[in-house]
Amino acid sequence: MESLLSALSPTVWIIIAVVALVVIIVICFAVYIGLKNKLIRIVNSTEESWSTIDVYLKKRFDLIPNLVATVKGYAKHEEETFVKVTSLRSKVSEAATPEQRIEAEKQLTSALTTLMNVTVERYPDLKANQNFLDLSAQLKSIETDLVQARKYYNGNVRRYNDAIALFPTSIVARKMRLDKKPYFELDSAEERKAPTVEF
Repeated sequence: MESLLSALSPTVWIIIAVVALVVIIVICFAVYIGLKNKLIRIVNSTEESWSTIDVYLKKRFDLIPNLVATVKGYAKHEEETFVKVTSLRSKVSEAATPEQRIEAEKQLTSALTTLMNVTVERYPDLKANQNFLDLSAQLKSIETDLVQARKYYNGNVRRYNDAIALFPTSIVARKMRLDKKPYFELDSAEERKAPTVEF
């Protein structure tokens, strides 16, 4: 065997080295492409789950003016709350990034919770208003859907954040300039409660 190896000419050794190098390069390239495709699938899944949340937030966003108008007729002394809800609704529409949108939505959820709790407690006649009951039922349904969409989104964000942080996908993620994404979490126990619409 040693005599066979020593019998090989330098040209053959160069050819073997070049072939081995080409094979290593092809394997590395295939692994890189595989990891990049995996990251692209995770990014797309995360963006799709954010779109789902966005749909429910839009539904809630569109429901708010009707809810405020209905409650306003009964609760003339709650002007400060109405102004706050309307102002936060504008802030949500002006949010440019998912991070800004998440923060604005947290504040809006808190204000809606306050609006629903205060008005129902202080104005019992409101409970008999059919328009208010319909809007409350719609809001409760949207909030339930939002909870599920938030879970789905946060699960995808966890997969995404893991993928960009763990080796070897972290190398590809840096090349793709992928940054960590925020979870859609609520800050306080009060915000975690959906607006009360039970009667």
